[in-house]
Order: sequence, then structure tokens, then C-alpha cells
Amino acid sequence: MFAAGPLQSTTLDVPTLSFVAVSLAALLGVFLTLAWVQQRDTRPLAWWGAAYLIGASSMAMWGARSPLYDVPPEVPEALTFLACGMIWSGVRLFHGRQLIPMGACAGAIVWLVLSHVPTVTPGSPERIVFGTMIVAGYTFVIAFEQWRERRKSLFSRGAAIVVPSAHAAIFLTPLGMQAFLPQVLAEGWVMVFALESIIYAVGTAFIVLLMVKDQHVHFYRHAATTDHLTGLLNRRAFMDNARDLCAAQARRHQPVTLLMFDLDHFKSINDRFGHAVGDDALRVFAQVAGSSMRATDIVARLGGEEFAAILPGDMNVARKVAERVRANFETASAVVGAHAIGGTVSIGAAVSRAPVFDIDALINRADEALYRAKHNGRNRMEAAEVAPEEELPAPQGGVVALFPSRKPAARNDAAVPV
Repeated sequence: MFAAGPLQSTTLDVPTLSFVAVSLAALLGVFLTLAWVQQRDTRPLAWWGAAYLIGASSMAMWGARSPLYDVPPEVPEALTFLACGMIWSGVRLFHGRQLIPMGACAGAIVWLVLSHVPTVTPGSPERIVFGTMIVAGYTFVIAFEQWRERRKSLFSRGAAIVVPSAHAAIFLTPLGMQAFLPQVLAEGWVMVFALESIIYAVGTAFIVLLMVKDQHVHFYRHAATTDHLTGLLNRRAFMDNARDLCAAQARRHQPVTLLMFDLDHFKSINDRFGHAVGDDALRVFAQVAGSSMRATDIVARLGGEEFAAILPGDMNVARKVAERVRANFETASAVVGAHAIGGTVSIGAAVSRAPVFDIDALINRADEALYRAKHNGRNRMEAAEVAPEEELPAPQGGVVALFPSRKPAARNDAAVPV
């Protein structure tokens, strides 16, 4: 089929291509700016929108040069480099990093200086080398900013790294072609380069919008699963994570231990020092619990002054963790907000072994042990007895984890003063 006839060479009309590029850049700039107007809390959209509008202006100025309207060639080119710097600044701002104004303007300033060098004339190899190096430098640092952002699991992170890196590599290709294949560069690479730039501009606009959407999803997901006062998991998130941990422990034939924490005399703290100090005491305990536990442990605030944690391991492991939390909180809460509150915590623990992992029953048993700790003098840990069903042998063919109910256990708070 390839021998049916001679290949026909085709060329694209440069003015038409320039018009398409200017129109797309301007449209995307307006689109990103309008997105910022609707979401004023996302300032990077303003930077990215302005960058696209500046890029469109630079392309329009470059194509409008004529005897009647002569624009020095270094001006639109410097604006292009400024647009690249503004995109980089928007990425830094998006990830909460400090802006570097001189870094954003460095490419344009360097280009204006180089333009006065006698050998860097329009169309010269030196001009092509310096221009591609500046653009490639900005795109590589944009990819680096995305790569170093590992605090958030954004779905768009991979594309935001790969696309700028590929664009920078394509920009650097003319350097090698200038040295080894200058004729090919002169005849066809400029057109390929222009088409790739248009595709990159469109793709980048969609990527930044995806990044913004992912950030909002991450924010709302975090807000839905986090206790606003302490920053720990809330009850719902704790139950979900506890079930995942139990399933993993069941596959390994290993136990889990649940700890229930209750701050001693918390009502008295609120009555004597006010609710603001009581809130500070809750935050102190949350910080102590988070820093005193292992990365594999799951801790949450269930409500009021009640906290819970579930640990992979047996009662011996739980005793060490509970004692560390108890001692550290007693030290950290001796003085809270310039008030000597002398805070302590009582702890109840219950262990569960495969094949039976009933989260609600585990909470009930740990709760009973907690109230026994209250009765026995507070500021201590008490362990629940092993449930009879846990003494049964594991069924043949594997381990089964049971999660029968999500309804929290009822408690009689009048039984023991807190």
C-alpha cells in the first residue's frame, strides 16, 4: 500500500499556525483567570492565567512585526521567558513555597542582556542555543517542584512531572541537531517544535486544573476524616482504618490490641480553668499520643475527652505504648496555658486474636477495662480479660476476620466520675 504512489510533502502555513497558537494561549489564559475569579483561595490560578495571557501577547507581537509596527525581536522573546517564570512561580505558590520574583524574571533579564551581544543575532545558532536552554531550564525546575512535593497524594503528580520533563527534553533536541544535523533543523524541526509547544500549552492548562481539583478533593477528604480540634482521626475514620488493620493482621495470623483513653477529671478542668484551657489539654494529649506511638498505630478522638488507638501486636506491646503515652502526657500537661492543671489519663486495653476480630466487642472490653482503671485510682492502665471466643482454634483453610457491626457501644457514664 505504501508503493501506491510517491510521498507528498506537506507544509503548514506559518501565519495560520501562529494565529492558532495565539488564540489558544489567550483562550486558556482567560479560562484560568476566570477559574481564579471563581476560586479566590487558589492564587496560583491567577499566576498561570497571567502567564498564558503574557505568552499570547508575546506571540502576537512576534507575528505583528512590520515596517509600520516594528517590535524589537528580543521583547516578545523576553515576554515568553517571563511567562515561563510565572508558571514556575505559580507551581511554587501552589505547593505553599515562597515566591522568588527574581527567579521568575531571571530568564527575561538574561535574554535582554544576551540580545546586546554581537554574536547573538536573530536566527543565529547562539540565539537558538540560549533560548532553548532558558525554556528547558524553567520546565525542568517546574518538574522538580512537582517531584519534591511528596506530602500529598495528588493523582496529577505523575503527569505534572512527566509532561514538563518531556517538553524540556524536546526543547533541548535542537542543540544536538544544530551540531550534527543543521540542515534537518533548518527545514523541518522548527515546525515540529511549534506544534509541540501548542500541545504542551493545552496539556499544561488541563494539568494545572487537575492539580487544583485534586487539592480540593484532598482538602475535603481530610476535613471529613479529621477531628477539627485535635487533628487526629475522627470516629468514622478510626473505624474504617481499624477494620483495614484487622484484615491485614488476620491475613498474618497476628493479634491487635485496642486502647481506650479518657482524661481524668476533665470536667473539673473545664469548670476551674474554662473550656479554652480544656481544649488546650485535649490538643496536648493529641500531640503526645501522636508522637508517642508508632507509625503503624492508629489513634483517634472518639468524642469529648475520649480517645482510642488500635495497635498491631499483643498486650505486651500495648502496655509499653500505653505507659509511654501516660507518662508523657503527665509531664506535658502539668502546666497548660500558664495553668497548673496536672492532667492525667486512664487507659483500658483489650486484645483480640484471629480468627475473631469484632471491633465493637473490642471497644466494649477496652471500655470496661478503662472504667476499672478509673475505679482503681486513675492515671494507670488496666487490661481486659481474653474473650472466650478467642480461645477457639482457627478454622481450617484460613483465617476469617469478622466485623459484624459499626454501631458504637453504649456506656453508662454515671457509673464512674470523670
